[in-house]
Amino acid sequence: MKSDAVFALENAGWPALLLDAESTICRANQSAIRIFGAALEGNLPQLSAIWSPENNFKPDQFLGHWERSPAPSVPLKLRAKGGNSVSYLASICSFTRDGQKFFVMQLFPETVPAPVADGALVQKQKLDCALQLARTVSLDFNNALTSILGHTSLVLSRMEPKDPSRNSLVEVEKAAAKAAEIANDLGSFSHHGKDQRGQAAGNLNSLLQRCVEFFQKNPGPEPISWSFQLERRLFAAKFDELKMQQTFLRIIENSVQSINSQGRINIQTHNIELSESTQDRHAKLAAGAYVCVEIGDNGCGIEPEVLPRIFEPFFTTKQNHRGVGLAWVYGIVTNHGGSVAVSSKPGLGTAVRVYLPAEKTIATADDLPANDFNGNQTVLIVDDEDLILKMGETILSAYGYRVLTATGGQKALDLLNTDNGPIDLVITDLVMPGMSGRQLVEQIQKNWPEKRILYTSGYVWPPGQEHDRTYLQKPFTSQELLTKVKHALAEESRSE
Repeated sequence: MKSDAVFALENAGWPALLLDAESTICRANQSAIRIFGAALEGNLPQLSAIWSPENNFKPDQFLGHWERSPAPSVPLKLRAKGGNSVSYLASICSFTRDGQKFFVMQLFPETVPAPVADGALVQKQKLDCALQLARTVSLDFNNALTSILGHTSLVLSRMEPKDPSRNSLVEVEKAAAKAAEIANDLGSFSHHGKDQRGQAAGNLNSLLQRCVEFFQKNPGPEPISWSFQLERRLFAAKFDELKMQQTFLRIIENSVQSINSQGRINIQTHNIELSESTQDRHAKLAAGAYVCVEIGDNGCGIEPEVLPRIFEPFFTTKQNHRGVGLAWVYGIVTNHGGSVAVSSKPGLGTAVRVYLPAEKTIATADDLPANDFNGNQTVLIVDDEDLILKMGETILSAYGYRVLTATGGQKALDLLNTDNGPIDLVITDLVMPGMSGRQLVEQIQKNWPEKRILYTSGYVWPPGQEHDRTYLQKPFTSQELLTKVKHALAEESRSE
């Protein structure tokens, strides 16, 4: 297949094909491969390979008709394994990506009862096509935002605190981060089962310190005194790093906004072991081990009549706010199996406690200097988007790395086979036309089994990989890229 584009119908119970305007089959789901077999193998399989001569039109005429006048479904005959013609009701929707037209064809047995085919089945077809389109939009949106966030955060990290342009760039970064949340929600909507990744046990202390650094580097109008009381032997908790980072950023942002003068924010972590179920405000905790993160401030506090409603979607006491921040926090934490409790007194401040289920093992702390992003190794970046390649090359080169770039898997293999000196790390996108990121990694692991790999994508994850140091989710900032690269190379040094 010539494309590894994200396919919303990969696991559908009926055959589905992704085609380009030349009737080339770019992707086929498992049901289609099972039914049509060897005809779908090879680099450039054509729709004509499974086309039955009993049809009164050619494949390109069929696709052209759908582009001009789409219909709910039309009868179609295709050749299954063994050469037998099978009758289907074919449904097609089209979309455009990078100026190229694509078609999603879904095939349903013609024996489906008419009321189902004309009613609920048609609605499902439309939803699946919408999911495919949403995934495509989210993918392109994520790539653009990755470039914006990467360049902006790099410039901010090198700009003097009193530079008159700094505030404008901070607003650009905030807007891009907000757009990244939208792209993430769009990707989650288009993905069957929101988050299919395994989650690795991690250290919440390190994550909290990075969150606070964001506000320290981008101070608000009021001075804030920060204090930490972090459990040194903190239990390990399993969490999605990106989502929990956004969760803590939103909680801290609320604290920052509540402070008028002489503000103080205290970050605490501690282990909890419960022999029986208990309750903290409205948070119900079953027996077991937990990590508790408490973020407290001495701000204006919350009125007693407002406190019970703070997690309601769209409820807010702030002007020009949508009121989804704490509702979003609550949803993320509870999806991790945890709970959130809030206590507050008007005029005295607020404390938010996040409880996450934990393992009674000690979380490993990051052992790299916090701001040591420099390196001199060679990094190969593989992505089909020039924006991403340019952004990655700009950031890593600025910190001393030697950077090579490739716009696809085959070009990456050519570079690896060329005597360019040792390549210490390969950063590859998972979704690319031609040779996919997965296929590239298979070739690298076969020929260079010791080569370090860092995966990137907006919402696709390597099979069998946990969300740890081998994966960088788009969009990402320059600091996130540099941190992941540093960790990946440090792992290499320890393994030698």
